[in-house]
Amino acid sequence: MTLLAMTPVQEMHKPYARRWAALVVLCLSLLIVVMANTSLLVAAPSMTMDLGLTSSDLQWVIDGYTVPYASLMLLCGVIGDRYSRRGALIIGLIIFVAGSVAGALTDATLGVILARIVMGVAAAIVMPATLSLLVATFPKRERATAVTVWAATSGLAIAAGPLLAGWLLESFTWSSTFLINVPIALAAIAGAVVLVPPSRAVDAGAIDWIGGLLSVLAVSTIVYSIIEGMHFGWTVGPLYFGLVGLLSVLGFVGWELRHPNPLLDVRMFSSRVLGGATLAVLVFFLVTFGAIYFVAQYLQFALGYGPVSTGVHLLPLAGAVFVGSGITMWLTPKMGPRVTVIAGMIVGTLSVVSLVGIDSTATYVDFLPVLTLLGLAIGLSVSPCTDAIMGEFPDDKLGVGGGLNDTALELGGSLGIAVLGSVLAASYRQGIEGFLQTFPGKQPNGQYTGQAAEGLAASQDSLAGAVIVSDIIREQNAFLSGFADNLEANAISAFGSAVVHTSVVAAVVFGTGTVIVAFLIPAKNKALASSSEMIAFEPIVPFVAPPATSAAAVREVAELEQLLERPSAAKPEPSTPRVPRTPKPHNAAAPALVDAELERPSIYQLALELGELPVVPTPPDVEPTEPLQTFYQRASRQHATCTEMNERSSPIWAMPL
Repeated sequence: MTLLAMTPVQEMHKPYARRWAALVVLCLSLLIVVMANTSLLVAAPSMTMDLGLTSSDLQWVIDGYTVPYASLMLLCGVIGDRYSRRGALIIGLIIFVAGSVAGALTDATLGVILARIVMGVAAAIVMPATLSLLVATFPKRERATAVTVWAATSGLAIAAGPLLAGWLLESFTWSSTFLINVPIALAAIAGAVVLVPPSRAVDAGAIDWIGGLLSVLAVSTIVYSIIEGMHFGWTVGPLYFGLVGLLSVLGFVGWELRHPNPLLDVRMFSSRVLGGATLAVLVFFLVTFGAIYFVAQYLQFALGYGPVSTGVHLLPLAGAVFVGSGITMWLTPKMGPRVTVIAGMIVGTLSVVSLVGIDSTATYVDFLPVLTLLGLAIGLSVSPCTDAIMGEFPDDKLGVGGGLNDTALELGGSLGIAVLGSVLAASYRQGIEGFLQTFPGKQPNGQYTGQAAEGLAASQDSLAGAVIVSDIIREQNAFLSGFADNLEANAISAFGSAVVHTSVVAAVVFGTGTVIVAFLIPAKNKALASSSEMIAFEPIVPFVAPPATSAAAVREVAELEQLLERPSAAKPEPSTPRVPRTPKPHNAAAPALVDAELERPSIYQLALELGELPVVPTPPDVEPTEPLQTFYQRASRQHATCTEMNERSSPIWAMPL
């Protein structure tokens, strides 16, 4: 075995020996992709104050990563299949390092947004490559375990991102959070060269570039339209992009139905397994990311936890993910994926429902069951869904399967933060609007001063803004400390009420999705295999030979059986005497086809009665009245036209058939 992994997977004659070490590299690559999103949960306040970000600027910092990440994964997965999956992984990691370093070095809002866009493009290259390499490297009997470890890593990244970012923010500025990914990405690049074997699709064909461009346009415009519309209102811009996205979806479907080598064969969604698993991933991460979004805010701003403390208090989520993954590894082979997926979605719904009891007096103990149940739900559901999605795609389309799974995951997460975050913000503003009428700083003409107007807008925008404004008021004007305390208390109360309202919406979405997925995913006793495994093969019909009367007859029958690939289905003549037969074995029920052949005057019977039958003169040539269809009819015609009967070695050929 050489130091570098250079033998392609498709040329290996046995499972790759270092596949579990390669899985570590793939999980490290997945880790940095997910952490790049979750680390912003604790870095956003520091970034906002340092760069003076508005709500729109901060939204673009988040969406600059999300939009290209969600829209490019399907096309990047196909490109990796066509050229090199490992090459795509390495190139994506290199681009990710470049974007992270650029984000850490810039001190301008535009620079941060551009760096996040570059990182989003890199994430779209890396994410499907990790999953397609995993499926290509592991044999089927180990694939479910490997997918479970892969899915558990995403749960770990959800908690690890805020923890590592908070630890850096204790001593450094927000720019250091970009550098979390650099050493991990460099280690993953080295590991990919040494441990991950090359892999690509065999006879993948040309890439459907038009379909790829339509998919990018459809996903990007829809995601952008929903995010902008939910946060800033459904003005002309979001509505325009939404219309473009809808037309792009229709164009994509129409093009893929007619293309000989489509980017994504939309006919595959007629499979209940693929449709149900994809919908489950989308709904699951829509609710999960939305819930984590406002739970992290409550821990940091309502309970006053610092960045590191917030990350530590999110760790039960990661621990529960591993517990749920262990349960699903044991339960899925016994009960089928339908049980674990539905069980996970039910547990996730219960975790969201438990947030309905949150109020301004809530402590971390009230959130601990929520985090535990949510992590358990992730562990139970995500890996069976991912395994089911990848099982529906052949080996030359693994990148498409990985891109579809990851697109559903990221699209769900983006919609969760946009939709549930918008419901949260609208409910919060409604709850604090009455108190903000007493905000100080009005001039004689009734208008607010510039600083007071900024404080009022920040307090109305989010809980984080209200807490920051309260701290500034206490520092700058001791006489208004009482108002600052009231502002913070009212903001926390309004945020708690907003969490309750948002949780109701999330529970309805999760519950509805659970019912639909339960209807789509078939039970264990139904067909859950991929389309390539559901081919109906014609069963091999066992032949039961009649009893032999002599060694010569047995030898003749054996020679004749080599000539006959399958007995004919011709019916026996009524006048022909029947040869007695022994009962068929109870464990090999011969079909009626074989029974009919053994009951007709066949060459087998002539061979068995060779010593007793007289030689009959050759009958005159008679043309058949019906088309020749069986072996016996063809043999009869051959025998009738044969003029050299003595060329046959056995006397059986001297008799008419």
